[in-house]
Amino acid sequence: MKLELLVQYLDSLLTPEKLRDYCPNGLQVEGRAEVRKIVAGVTASQKLLDFAVAEGADAVLVHHGYFWKGEEARITGMRKKRLATLLANDISLIAYHLPLDAHPELGNNAQLAARCGWLPEGRFGEQEIGWHGRLPEAVPLARLMSDVAAVLGRAPLAIGDPTRQVARIAWCSGGAQGYFEQAIATGADVYLTGEISEPCLHLAEESGVAYLAAGHHATERYGVQALAAHLAARFGLAAHFVDFDNPA
Repeated sequence: MKLELLVQYLDSLLTPEKLRDYCPNGLQVEGRAEVRKIVAGVTASQKLLDFAVAEGADAVLVHHGYFWKGEEARITGMRKKRLATLLANDISLIAYHLPLDAHPELGNNAQLAARCGWLPEGRFGEQEIGWHGRLPEAVPLARLMSDVAAVLGRAPLAIGDPTRQVARIAWCSGGAQGYFEQAIATGADVYLTGEISEPCLHLAEESGVAYLAAGHHATERYGVQALAAHLAARFGLAAHFVDFDNPA
């Protein structure tokens, strides 16, 4: 498949123009014109790039790419090595950040709900990135924690009474601790995201809404994985997702 046509398709599918983001979405580094094999991952780390080179990939597809707003612009050290790896091997880097959180079927939040069995009912937060809905049945917070741990392969950090029944849930993958107050406003009994910051403890205690920090990486594995599978099924590309564990 032509790289140009692949990127056009992804842009039409994920509609990055509808979201204000802190990085460029779509093609970030241009490689060879023909794409037959894609390596997908959460973050375009050197480890993922080296894996792509060893696999003979034509493109790398990620959620966390490069060129973030406000970061150091000089191409030195780690940045030089990463870009040199891509350019020397003529490999494209394709990245979608907020568009891959927000997509109603392939996005991180949609996929997280599908894997955990949650029933979405609406959106909230800036640009409606966050989701809210309900559990299939009311369960103690401790049960929800164990269910999440079984899906994600790691126990979430939890604030709240483990014996309390929870039925309504709000969630937003990644570093969305800043959405906690907006999640509370949805009527949620519990809010799940990837990370936690100091004020979240007090807000959880004072609002009575439980807080689960389940890992930035862990909650954002499934969107790019679903997107790679979609490309493989639609275009017959060899699209392989690889997960390098990250405890953060």
